[in-house]
Amino acid sequence: MTLTLNGEKKDIDDGLSVAGLLEALKIEPARVAVEVNVTIIKKDAYGSHMLHDGDTVEIVSFVGGG
Repeated sequence: MTLTLNGEKKDIDDGLSVAGLLEALKIEPARVAVEVNVTIIKKDAYGSHMLHDGDTVEIVSFVGGG
């Protein structure tokens, strides 16, 4: 299936959850916020929120500083 991931088209395997996408991208779930189709997905729903062809996904990393 094809997603728009952070503004770019990306082909990924069918049947992935948000957690599966993060794992495939080697992204630590605790360090990001994920939005699917303009809805923020709660961390406890990453494993159950399934992605679909045409979804728009934004992954935002937390950056520390001072």
